[in-house]
Amino acid sequence: MKITDVKVFETHGEHGNWLFVKLYTNTGLTGVGESSMERHHKEIVAALEAMKKFLIGKDPFQIEYIWNSLYKQTFWYGQLITLCALSGIEQALWDIKGKELGVPVYELLGGKVRDQIRAYANAWAFQQSITEHRTDDTPEAIAKAAVKTVAAGFTGIKWDPFRFGGQVISKEEEKFAIASVRAVREAVGPDVDLMIECHGRFNMWSAIRMAHKLEPFDPFFYEEPIPPDNIDAMAEVQRSINLPVATGERLYTRWEFRALLEKQAARIIQPDICHAGGILELKKIAAMAETYYVSVQPHNSNGPIGTVASLHVDASIPNCIIQEFFYPYLDHYNEILTEPIECVDGYLKIPDRPGLGTDINEEAILKRPPIETPQEASWMGSYW
Repeated sequence: MKITDVKVFETHGEHGNWLFVKLYTNTGLTGVGESSMERHHKEIVAALEAMKKFLIGKDPFQIEYIWNSLYKQTFWYGQLITLCALSGIEQALWDIKGKELGVPVYELLGGKVRDQIRAYANAWAFQQSITEHRTDDTPEAIAKAAVKTVAAGFTGIKWDPFRFGGQVISKEEEKFAIASVRAVREAVGPDVDLMIECHGRFNMWSAIRMAHKLEPFDPFFYEEPIPPDNIDAMAEVQRSINLPVATGERLYTRWEFRALLEKQAARIIQPDICHAGGILELKKIAAMAETYYVSVQPHNSNGPIGTVASLHVDASIPNCIIQEFFYPYLDHYNEILTEPIECVDGYLKIPDRPGLGTDINEEAILKRPPIETPQEASWMGSYW
């Protein structure tokens, strides 16, 4: 079997464009992967086009060979745009291999340890940005939205209770965040897990201070309290608080996670299957984490293929504890997919069809052409 063509499909997703890559073979089998990265789709398309010449004529079963060849094809390997493109290609290679062998991808990763994975809901409580003034952005309104999400079956919910940024949180914003978390906790009760997102806003002093104030509300994790590029500082935050730090969506490949694990800077890691290198790279990162007794919760703010690919990894790693899921996107996800994602009572079912178990609906993709996206989202301007 040989790869004969590589095609890229773009569509307007939810908070950004979704980017899919499809590999074609001389036997008629195809494989699909996802390379989405909001605000960088043009650069990733260019990277995919540059990789096409190498891929044509290659045996799609040689996943390690292809991955290493593309990863190290230039002196400047390991860059994010290259990794996003490579992640989508790698997912598509696994899809082809699973289809040809007649087994789901998770079987090729050692088999499954679970039939379903608990999901936590995200995107149910987007906060106002510095350029928006939403009248429903109150602790009471957020609590009402949380109750609605829990009623849909979720036992875990994540949101960012911090409306504005800056390295030092103001007293006003501190009070608002605490009031929001308190309102949600009182509304949903003690048995629902609350995940607190910080988006890397704070310096160490504010991050530690805020964690102590949030501790009475029993958060499941405290995500990116400081920027992820100083692992020593993240480790100091983790040592100084009683909440589990979760981080990793902005770290890529096993080499970047190595220092995080060695310094015990987080209790939960969050590699992203569309950015960190693909399916096998997540498997390798998870195996490293297991030796440090660190849990894995794959980051997933992308589109439907990335979600499905994440589920195959979730199925095969024993230290996966929960899966991020943008629940409000589910209907749109399933418009794009030929086989739907199944979410029941807050759990995502592991697909059991050969390969990834689904394909992209090209007609549905064409109905939503990609849009021009700014280099910076407006809410990012409020962080610094």
